[in-house]
Amino acid sequence: MFFLKAAYCRIFQTAFRLALPILPYRDPEIVGSLAELPRVFAKEQVHRPLIVTDKGIVQNGLVAPLEATLHENGIPYALYDQTQPNPTVSNVEDALRLYWENACDCLIAIGGGSAMDCAKAIGARIAHPGKTLRQMKGVLRVLRHLPTLIAIPTTAGTGSEVTLAAVITDSETHDKYALMSFPLIPRYAVLDASLTFTLPPSLTATTGMDALTHAVEAYIGRSTTHKTRRLALEAAKLVFQNIEIAYTDGCSRSARENMLHAAYKAGAAFSQSYVGYIHAIAHSLGGQYGMPHGLANAVIMPYVLKAYGKSAHRKLHRLGSAAGICNWNDSHRAGAEKVIRAIQELNALMNIPAKLTGIRREDILAMALHAEQEANPLYPVPKLMTAAELEKIYHLIAE
Repeated sequence: MFFLKAAYCRIFQTAFRLALPILPYRDPEIVGSLAELPRVFAKEQVHRPLIVTDKGIVQNGLVAPLEATLHENGIPYALYDQTQPNPTVSNVEDALRLYWENACDCLIAIGGGSAMDCAKAIGARIAHPGKTLRQMKGVLRVLRHLPTLIAIPTTAGTGSEVTLAAVITDSETHDKYALMSFPLIPRYAVLDASLTFTLPPSLTATTGMDALTHAVEAYIGRSTTHKTRRLALEAAKLVFQNIEIAYTDGCSRSARENMLHAAYKAGAAFSQSYVGYIHAIAHSLGGQYGMPHGLANAVIMPYVLKAYGKSAHRKLHRLGSAAGICNWNDSHRAGAEKVIRAIQELNALMNIPAKLTGIRREDILAMALHAEQEANPLYPVPKLMTAAELEKIYHLIAE
């Protein structure tokens, strides 16, 4: 039975890879600072944004510069700051009501991936008012243009400012699912390093490792293009060279800028080449326990890369060589092992644990089934795994 499913998965992935050149991917227009927003508003002919963020971003003062820019230019706005770390259907519906009540005509997402996912889902509901989010989950279910969406990352990790995906959690069923459609790609991405200076070291670490996960999974998968391979290698190199500096010296403008661009490049790479079992497992943990996505990815990554075995060795070796982690004359296996070890060392250096607490053994089977269903056939992983094989990884990462 698995042989037939494996054949179906590979046929599906091959068809998707062949279609990549004709799919309407686009890159957001990069905006260098908040000061350029009035120009963007004039260009798009929009006048009243809904700002989508969370309480932590507001309390850390990161929304204040945005509000000041809008005030100084006479731009009214509404603010939704209740987004959860894993944004829920309820978050989206509550923010949507605020959007309509305040006659908003565009969206600004400021924060990490959660705020951006929430804003994208709000846009999807505006574009398709007669459909629920569940009806739009999956691939190419959002077919209309969204209101102008401006993404302002305050973390350097998720790459959501460039991706076509929004991940939403149903808080009643604990089901975590993705909407993946081209109109969800933000129109603009504001990459302003000053907004990341106050990011705590722990979040610098986990969001930065999230970006590395995106780069690694995009590169080692089977649906790559010349562009996505280049972007993934550039992103991985930037992360390995800058994340420790950003972690220890949060006000290093060069490190913060490099991490923002690493997240952007990795986001662009995985938008087209997709992710793999690291993300599938992390999504199940986020849906079941509300576990932070970047933390889950960082912990899971070495275990899944080891489980891929020789199917990932060649590409991990190439990635590591490009990033300066290993040598071109290493064997593929030796190079891959050096990359995995470098990831483990980065985690340890930044106080990211080797295992995750709070995983209940009785939940593992259901989560493994969910992860297998999410990944197959969509994710072009180096090696296809069954739910039983994924179960073993959950047991390895559980403390």
